[in-house]
Amino acid sequence: MKALHAYIKRQNDWDGLFNRVNARPLSIDSAEDRQRLARRIDNELSPENLSCDGELSRAEVNRRYNNLIRVAEQLQKLDPSIQFSEV
Repeated sequence: MKALHAYIKRQNDWDGLFNRVNARPLSIDSAEDRQRLARRIDNELSPENLSCDGELSRAEVNRRYNNLIRVAEQLQKLDPSIQFSEV
C-alpha cells in the first residue's frame, strides 16, 4: 500500500498547492474518494498525460506507467468494486 499512500499524499499536496477550494483531501476511507482516485489514475494514464504530450523520455513514461499501475492494483485490492477504464 506504500505506492497508494504516496500517490494520495502527492495528489493532496498538488490540490493544496493550487489552492483548490472545493477539493477536500482524498483518502481511502470512503468509497467516493476511492472512485475519485480511480478517475485520477485513469486521467494520468491517458497517453497525452502520461507522456506530457511526448515531452518525456521513454524511460520516464515507463516509470510513471508502472507506478500508476502499481497504485491502481493496490487500490483495486483494497476495494474490488473500483472501476477503471484505462487499466
